[in-house]
Amino acid sequence: VHYLLGGLGITVGVSIISVIGSLIFGSFIGIIIYEKIPFLSRYVSIINDVIRNLPLLLIIFFVYFVFPVIGIYLPVFWATVIAMTVFESTMLAEIIRGGLLAIPIGQTEGARSVGMTNQQALLNIILPQAIKKMIPPIISQLISLVKDTSLAVGIVLAEMTFRGQII
Repeated sequence: VHYLLGGLGITVGVSIISVIGSLIFGSFIGIIIYEKIPFLSRYVSIINDVIRNLPLLLIIFFVYFVFPVIGIYLPVFWATVIAMTVFESTMLAEIIRGGLLAIPIGQTEGARSVGMTNQQALLNIILPQAIKKMIPPIISQLISLVKDTSLAVGIVLAEMTFRGQII
C-alpha cells in the first residue's frame, strides 16, 4: 500500500506542477495567437501547431534522451514535468484562443468605442466572458493530463500506474 501511495504522490506532483505551468504558458501563447501581433503571432501559431500534433510520448522521449546530448541533464521527474507542460500548454493555448474567438466582435467594438485600449478590452471585457466558455474544455484537458502521466513509464518514472503494474 505504501508503495502505491508513493506512486500516487509522484503522479500528483507531476500533475500539479504541469497544470500550473501549462495554464501559465498556455494562456500566454493563446493570447499571443489571438492578438494577431505581426510576425510573432504567426510564428508562435506554427510552433504551437507542430508541437500540438506530436505524440506526447515522443516529446517525453525527446526531453529525456535528447536534452543530455545538448548538455542538459534532467531527472526523470523533471523531464516528465517539462514534456507534459510543453505539450499541455499547446493544447490549452488552442482552448484559450477558441474561447476568446467565441466572444462576439461587438463586445470588443463596444469596449473600443468607450475609449478602452486593446489590452483593457481584453482584460476587462473579453477575458471574463471567455473564461466561462473555456472552463469545461480546460477541466477536460487537465483531467487528460493526469491520465497522461502514465506515459512517463517509457522513461521509467515510477508513478502510480507503473507501480500498480509491478504489484
